[in-house]
Amino acid sequence: MGLRSDAIKRGLARAPHRSLLKADGLTDEELDRPLVAVVSSQNEVIPGHIHLDKIADAVKAGIRMAGGTPLQVNTIGVCDGIAMNHEGMRFSLTSREVIADSVECVIQGHQFDAMVLIPSCDKVVPGMLIAACRLDIPTVLVSGGPMLAGRGRHGEQTDLNTLFDAAGQVTAGTMTEEEMHWLENTACPTCGSCSGMFTANSICCLSEALGIALPGNGTIPAVYSERIRLAKHAGMKAMELLEKGITARQIIDERAIRNGMALDQAFGGSTNTMLHLTAIAHAAGCPVTMDDWDRACSATPNIVRLAPAGPLHIQDLNDVGGVPAIVGELGRAGLLDLTANTCHGTMGEWVEQCPPVDGTVVRHIDNPYSPDGGLKVMHGSLAPDCGVVKKSAVDPSMYRHTGPARVFDSEETACGAIFGGKINPGDVVVIRYEGPAGGPGMREMLTPTSAICGMGLAKSVALITDGRFSGASKGPCVGHVSPEAAAGGPIALVHEGDQIAIDIEAGTLDLLVEEDELAHRRAAWAPPAPKYATGVLSRYAKLVTSADKGAYLS
Repeated sequence: MGLRSDAIKRGLARAPHRSLLKADGLTDEELDRPLVAVVSSQNEVIPGHIHLDKIADAVKAGIRMAGGTPLQVNTIGVCDGIAMNHEGMRFSLTSREVIADSVECVIQGHQFDAMVLIPSCDKVVPGMLIAACRLDIPTVLVSGGPMLAGRGRHGEQTDLNTLFDAAGQVTAGTMTEEEMHWLENTACPTCGSCSGMFTANSICCLSEALGIALPGNGTIPAVYSERIRLAKHAGMKAMELLEKGITARQIIDERAIRNGMALDQAFGGSTNTMLHLTAIAHAAGCPVTMDDWDRACSATPNIVRLAPAGPLHIQDLNDVGGVPAIVGELGRAGLLDLTANTCHGTMGEWVEQCPPVDGTVVRHIDNPYSPDGGLKVMHGSLAPDCGVVKKSAVDPSMYRHTGPARVFDSEETACGAIFGGKINPGDVVVIRYEGPAGGPGMREMLTPTSAICGMGLAKSVALITDGRFSGASKGPCVGHVSPEAAAGGPIALVHEGDQIAIDIEAGTLDLLVEEDELAHRRAAWAPPAPKYATGVLSRYAKLVTSADKGAYLS
């Protein structure tokens, strides 16, 4: 059986094609080998991506060692930290679909035989994985790795979120601008994806459980030479998968998705992983629902708490065995499907090789932080389809809270009120018209959540939105509220002062307003005019599905 790339390099009719490839400097010997795409998102803006040229070089070396011809192509990336709290954040989640489409186009356009994906940050990893599921060719993913944590003046670990919290602390008068400036120069000390169990690192760790990445992908720091060696092995592994005829969807199937959901609950990843893994499952042809996520939460204990849920960071997890330590503990407890395939064997074979847990960074299954998962699906009269909260990052004193709604129709107006000292203990801040279609782009709300924390309100103020939260967000923050306000969901009907009841343990989110009054408000409600008439956001708003479906394009 021939190679896919024969379509562009074999036979008399392909002489023009070969001529163009030879213009790249390729020899006949290289054209005789499989053509393997090295898909990188390297750029000079995002610290998680600035070093990906080194990762790509290592991947290409691995491909050549295994007898293939690597050819690098590139796609885009948007840094959520830099895009935060302004117009740019509307383009972050939107970029996931652009990335998936661009990878699909370049691979199909040139008929590559296999590919190695080199992403790093938030939307790039799931965007590339969605493309892998669509293309279904031999695929391995190797990310750029996490950033090392910074060090505070008293020896404590710091990270990007330290700066977002600092803005609230300076506003509250509990930190000086000089202290914040010192943190600004020290909290993000190396290249790599931001150092906590934020969205990028969460989905890079999940890639291991999905089987599409080699062990170590999620936790080996970006600046370690071990990361370069991992990249070389990823290139060799892609060639091995090609020789064996193993494609992406033979790895990412229903079993892998369930394993990914279990790992996510065990380490309490970003709420964004629910959005992304749901979209990946759809692309893989094995869709999941919020009820599936709810069952995964109930079945899986939370045994790891890294920043923002705790003081430790990804490098600390790496030091005690990384994702394999968690996988081993879950697998030995019967919480994973051991028949699932990975790029390096079955899940069962992997579990047999996994190290024991250390008991501190990764707890034993019989001594968890919580008997259920780190993420929680919410339902109720305010969120009929779903809401999502990172339970592991909420102080238990706020698991149940009832308070008056403070209603804002944009993130900017909410931030103005928070920084202006207009939010009081007990309030429930509601930020709406920020959903996938209404935003458009479902902006992350790290600035308001961090401001609330920095100003000392995390144990008295809750935040609810049809937008989403950064993986760095902490506190009683319920996002992904569906249906969203722009679709006429109940969140659009909330008035200033309405009582809202949150019960995280029970998974309920309710608007305490009589149904007759809600019916009156519903009859008076009209959908807002589109915010964008042209461009990518206009198209996105028309095509995007709701958050509970994964916000993929229909």
